[in-house]
Amino acid sequence: MRPATPSLPRQVAALAAFLLACFLVSGLGGFLTSLSVDTWYQELEKPPYNPPDWIFAPVWSLLYVMIAVAGWLVWRRTEIRAAQPAFALYGAQLALNLLWSALFFGLRSPLLGLVGIVALWLAIAATLIAFTRYERLAAALLAPYLAWVTFAFFLNLAIWRLN
Repeated sequence: MRPATPSLPRQVAALAAFLLACFLVSGLGGFLTSLSVDTWYQELEKPPYNPPDWIFAPVWSLLYVMIAVAGWLVWRRTEIRAAQPAFALYGAQLALNLLWSALFFGLRSPLLGLVGIVALWLAIAATLIAFTRYERLAAALLAPYLAWVTFAFFLNLAIWRLN
């Protein structure tokens, strides 16, 4: 555990760094999504529970803020070295989040997207469990992310099966 609370400027800088990392993933994922969301994706058969396209941006924006704050809360509690396995999982889930966009939208492959989203789900669940050890609120902030990715898994599965 961290011996003393970091100074306010250091906390603000760390929060900004976590937000930057999450929104970098968001921006890159958005770019990959834009490669085919208005063309290939529109032509796919989708299940009746597929949300309207406009819902994804606000939901993901809120989730990325929550992911960033979760990481920051754990950082405030402990040195990164002391929580290295938890932060390795945190980084892995962010990388897998971006990978899913590359697989599904970039490569236009619902099957590869399905494989990627299973790995993403496992990484989020592992991060949530690891964060519980340091800060329960951080783990709770990841729960909606896990729920959304669970929904996305079923949506991805349906799209793969329908196409």
